[in-house]
Amino acid sequence: MDEEARAQIDVWKYAYGFDAMRVVKCAIELGIPDVFGSRGSPMTLSELSSAVGCPENSLYRIMRFLTHNGIFKKKIISQDPPLFHYSQTPLSRLLTRDNMGLFVLVQAGPSGKQFGLTAEDLRAGKGSGLKPAADEMTMWSSGVVDEAYEKLFRDHMASHGKLGASKVINNCPEVFEGIESLVDVGGNDGTAIGMFVKAFPWIRGINFDLPQVVHEAPAIDGVLHVGGDMFESIPKADAIMLMSVLHDWSDEMCIEILKKCKEAIRTKTGKVIIVEVVIDEEGEEDEYMGARLLVDMMIMIATINGKERTTKEWIRLLNASGFSKYTIKHMRAIESIIEAYP
Repeated sequence: MDEEARAQIDVWKYAYGFDAMRVVKCAIELGIPDVFGSRGSPMTLSELSSAVGCPENSLYRIMRFLTHNGIFKKKIISQDPPLFHYSQTPLSRLLTRDNMGLFVLVQAGPSGKQFGLTAEDLRAGKGSGLKPAADEMTMWSSGVVDEAYEKLFRDHMASHGKLGASKVINNCPEVFEGIESLVDVGGNDGTAIGMFVKAFPWIRGINFDLPQVVHEAPAIDGVLHVGGDMFESIPKADAIMLMSVLHDWSDEMCIEILKKCKEAIRTKTGKVIIVEVVIDEEGEEDEYMGARLLVDMMIMIATINGKERTTKEWIRLLNASGFSKYTIKHMRAIESIIEAYP
């Protein structure tokens, strides 16, 4: 790994270090270390779910992060049917309430509802996808954030779009071959689509976001700003791009979005370009795995049913949305590129 890639991972770790602490805090609040301590033997996901009162889907994501970071161990005990169990480590033994668990809870501070994650949240189904919500975006629910924070977040999204676009342009320029029109769904102020149009001047760019967002967007050569709702309709184009959009939403909502994207492209020549994290649980772990799992925890904290998805989960989404084929291209980055075809 080169120095730039290593530095990128370090930034993610520093930025989301507090989120990692909150995940450990939730594990202690759920009583996971204490359950293992009292049981004294390995447990399956189902057994652990029953013991702590947390849905398996969200508990699996929590345990995936904790095992990757050495707090628990995971062992495959059956391939067909697939079955595994978790067990303690010296570190998890220190996190019981009669050891250093209470110390960690005190250091993590009081539980807060704003952008937080608590044992109560998890037991109620947050991050499990089992209870669809009318408004799944916790961060943008009415009254949650003030105007100053919203501006800060929008500025961050513009910066994030710039970094994401640079990775795609530098690593996979072939993705844009033959594309004459491209819609960036959720494109914020148009930073990313502007970079694509500049790098590939044969493309006509459309920046598509909520009306109040594109109203504030600056004029960009070769880019048309269009306001609308991706759950209702998406402007027609040769290709639709979704960069860091789908991880905010449940599978049900993602299928709705992807179906609208499919309707907006040509049946024979169109495609949907998805730039998102792809977690490869079955392949050899690479240097980005830890950062990807950390981002998944951040998404669990910031949204109701959003998540970073595995290869199998992406395939299920694309099949359910009516796409006939797909390709997954990995970059030297946390994100990968998925090309989906009708």
